[in-house]
Amino acid sequence: MDEKETGEKNTERKSNAKIKIGLALGGGSARGFAHIGVIKVLEEAGINIDFLAGTSMGALIAAIYAGGANIRMLEKLSWALRRRNWLDFSFPRMGFISGKKIERIIYLLTRRSTFTNLKIPLAVVAVDLFSGKKIVIKEGIVASAVRASISIPGYFVPVKWNDMLLVDGGILDIIPGDVVRSMGAEYVIAVDAGAYLEGCKINNLLDVISRSFEIMVKEVGRYKISDADIVISPDLSGIAPSQFEKAREAILLGEKAAREALPTILADLSTE
Repeated sequence: MDEKETGEKNTERKSNAKIKIGLALGGGSARGFAHIGVIKVLEEAGINIDFLAGTSMGALIAAIYAGGANIRMLEKLSWALRRRNWLDFSFPRMGFISGKKIERIIYLLTRRSTFTNLKIPLAVVAVDLFSGKKIVIKEGIVASAVRASISIPGYFVPVKWNDMLLVDGGILDIIPGDVVRSMGAEYVIAVDAGAYLEGCKINNLLDVISRSFEIMVKEVGRYKISDADIVISPDLSGIAPSQFEKAREAILLGEKAAREALPTILADLSTE
């Protein structure tokens, strides 16, 4: 390799050349589009992600990105996404949405990947209704794991996985900093898409269920500190969980929060 090539490689790695970086993306439904803005800023700063972990909407964004999707493509895709594209109502035995339609979409967006052929190592968090335990998925078909992680109880039909029945991982681990740390990350960046208890907007069934979910998550979060070196927290209080049409706004808010956190991240990495 000549000096020019070596220089280019060093420029690409920049500050994280000597440290493994993990990115933990939390839940938040439509607010989770902010994760795209955060990743965009990290990319622009030359900060390469070595490990990814995600819960709920964070699992979806993490999985698509880990599969090699271009962040600009992911951004444009979010602008075009509407609920009618993935809603498939079912007889409400265990959930109003069967989830088959969205799983097919995720399967395509993740390029039919299994965990072993992803570009970036990924862990997806769900919860088993039978045992009540957090389940960290790192093998099998990525789309099925993500489908389990986004299964908001009462809204989506739970996913059968071996001898388990899986639902949204946010019940027990809304921001999986601990998971990405256990994967080998030495510096963990977590993104909190927010659970807001004031000024909330409740427009439909998803908002009612999500609101109940947020109250529970906020209470659980009081007793659990995310294992992260820094937590990026965009102000997404003006976006209801069901407002997928506000993807562009959520992304911009994610970018804003990431740019504000960037000097701290770069300083931390330079001293490692």
